[in-house]
Amino acid sequence: MLIGFVVNDIETEKAEYTTNRMALAAKEMGHEAWFMGIGDFAYEPDGSLSTRARAGQAKTYRSLKRHLDDVRKPEAAKLIGLEEFDVVMLRNDPADDAESDPWRNNAGVAFGQLIASSGVLVVNDPTSLANALSKAYFQHFPEIVRPRTLISRDGDMIQAFIKDLGGKAVLKPLQGSGGTGVFLIDRKEGPNLSQIIEAISRDGYVVAQEYLPEAVRGDVRVFVMNGQPLMLDGKYAAFRRTNKSTDIRSNMSAGGKATRVAMTDEMLAIVEVVRPKLVSDGMFLVGLDIVGDKLMEINVFSPGGLGSAEALYGVNFAPAIIGELERKVSIRQHYPEIDNRTLATG
Repeated sequence: MLIGFVVNDIETEKAEYTTNRMALAAKEMGHEAWFMGIGDFAYEPDGSLSTRARAGQAKTYRSLKRHLDDVRKPEAAKLIGLEEFDVVMLRNDPADDAESDPWRNNAGVAFGQLIASSGVLVVNDPTSLANALSKAYFQHFPEIVRPRTLISRDGDMIQAFIKDLGGKAVLKPLQGSGGTGVFLIDRKEGPNLSQIIEAISRDGYVVAQEYLPEAVRGDVRVFVMNGQPLMLDGKYAAFRRTNKSTDIRSNMSAGGKATRVAMTDEMLAIVEVVRPKLVSDGMFLVGLDIVGDKLMEINVFSPGGLGSAEALYGVNFAPAIIGELERKVSIRQHYPEIDNRTLATG
């Protein structure tokens, strides 16, 4: 297979990232793994699509770092027609470019839709990703798995909601990820509440969310593939993310630490509840962030942490993901009429 991995920018990738792990696994399984940044696409006058992509040229690599270093070499770049790919994985995070390069926000899903229309399998499904560009997508999942939430720009309405919650809540912007712009509101923050709401709403809507006491133990990241918890050799690709500081964010990008976690019936029940929509939306690989018996967030763009799961359990989950893509490409060859969204999770 020719597999393309779309990232924000090849130069800002890190060797330990999940994307590089999957790319190296694909190469070790005999496939071609190409990286392309959001700015590397072209829609040409004849209606064809191309990309300036890069791939490591060595037969084998002793480390993730050596692989990515090789990919970054200028001579690794090649202009390739996108119709030549069997699979393209959209792994860019729009939130990373929201402030510095807002033009990139929609570029990934826009080109993803064009690529899918050419017959190439694109995961996660780009049309569904377009609907998930804001946290409002989260509200389409059943209320039973979500914390109580208000989305508004009305300061009085937000303050009344927080009062109704007992004075403690989490505030964050509707756009964004990685724990940026997240505030825990309690009595200490009460006097500054108006200023916090104003600061967040300056750039759009405010998400006010019920605070879950279990959050002091961090959250649990669970990888879900085809609507099912990712499991290999009896181990789940899941881990607890904790932060020993006073920062409420447990994201790895915000200094969180990964520790082992035992999947509970409550966690598996959450996966059961969200599975139908994930499958229906063609969300091939996602990361569920769980606190207690509630779902805090669904990362459908670039769920990370496979390296943490491998280090904790001694299991390399990346080949299982590539193997599933192999199966889907085989299906596409026999049944080209199956649409992208259905095949993405079928």
